[in-house]
Amino acid sequence: MRIVLTSHGSTGDIYPVIALAVALQKAGHTVRFATIPHYQAEIEAAGVEFYALCPNWEQADLTYWMGRLNKIRNPVYQLREIYVGARSYIPQMISRMDAIMPETDLLVSSYLFPMNKGIADRHGVPFATLAFAPHVIPSPDYPPENLPAPRWLGRAAHRAWNRWLWRTGNAIVDRTINSSVSEALRAAGLPKVRNFFSRPAERVLVTVPEKLFRVPGAEIDARFRYIGYLRWQSAEVPALDAELREFTAPAGGRVPVLTFGSMVYEDAGAWMERFIRAWPRDRRIIVQRGWAQFPQFGDAGHIKIIGKVSHDQLFKHASAIIHHGGAGTTASALYSGVPQIVVPHIGDQNFFGSEVERFGCGFRLKKAVWPEQLHGALDRLLADPVRVKRAAEVGRELMQENGPANAVAELERFVLERRRASAEV
Repeated sequence: MRIVLTSHGSTGDIYPVIALAVALQKAGHTVRFATIPHYQAEIEAAGVEFYALCPNWEQADLTYWMGRLNKIRNPVYQLREIYVGARSYIPQMISRMDAIMPETDLLVSSYLFPMNKGIADRHGVPFATLAFAPHVIPSPDYPPENLPAPRWLGRAAHRAWNRWLWRTGNAIVDRTINSSVSEALRAAGLPKVRNFFSRPAERVLVTVPEKLFRVPGAEIDARFRYIGYLRWQSAEVPALDAELREFTAPAGGRVPVLTFGSMVYEDAGAWMERFIRAWPRDRRIIVQRGWAQFPQFGDAGHIKIIGKVSHDQLFKHASAIIHHGGAGTTASALYSGVPQIVVPHIGDQNFFGSEVERFGCGFRLKKAVWPEQLHGALDRLLADPVRVKRAAEVGRELMQENGPANAVAELERFVLERRRASAEV
């Protein structure tokens, strides 16, 4: 098949799609990855064909928009900000996607760009989406995240209530997206977005392990298929590995690792100063700069600041991981087999933090207080043999899954079903 994959955002939105692209190519399919030029080098380094979509954002542009999202607390308003930021580019993005549809047998898009369904539909191309977080999957057996479901209701009333909440959520999110981009959709001859949660595509690949994340016994639509993690790692840097071994050696080869990925801080230096004042000088820790660009202070030799590096290379030096709860970072932290502290910042990060607690692998810490409270929280975490053991168990379980192979099988089956249905008409 000739397959187009598309996704936008931080590396947590890009790397899983690279993993899928590589797996599809190994299975004999021809793949293009359509996204912004910022990720072209990494996509091509993986041996995947890159197809440029605007805008031509650089790191500074991405950091600016992430900084804006960090200031917004309401998830619906965060969503609106994403579409408002992309609005001026959408006509060209639609045009670019339209241009390659005649030579495409399958379009796979990340969940956040539902207008791609309209593009695929008008070209008669099967369309599937990727859901990086399972809390967007509707079910009458649980409500949308952060919405109440009174425990005193009987089962039938409880399920009816949840259905109503999900329908309301559909309406709110559909309206939010359409109010931001309906003019561009209308100009391109595309329909408005409908049923963002309940019917985003005929097939939705949920890129987390079913055994861990699916609510036991919950009813979900057959279009949603759990396939496991899609993980891709950039190449390791041997010189950095030697540095990290030297730094961690006095602590027995492992120290806490802090990484907040694409999260942005207005005054990263002030946050680091707070952290350095509170962190014990006889205790070593590795801090990844991330998009916040946390600075190195000359007299803080017990705190090693590093730049970009693959999670797998970094986390093998970790006794514990402190992270923001992004979908990709949470996956890597769970794979590492070490306990973790999640400091949620925006979006679905609080959900992943609550799931880490539910798995028994760690707990959450509030963003406002992490600089002062982190060392005490780590003491509690590492002194808890149950969490340490459970983290190791989850890591071993995840090593047995093959999300990319599962995804390939689901997509091949989906297209075959579509072809058979068309032949029967």
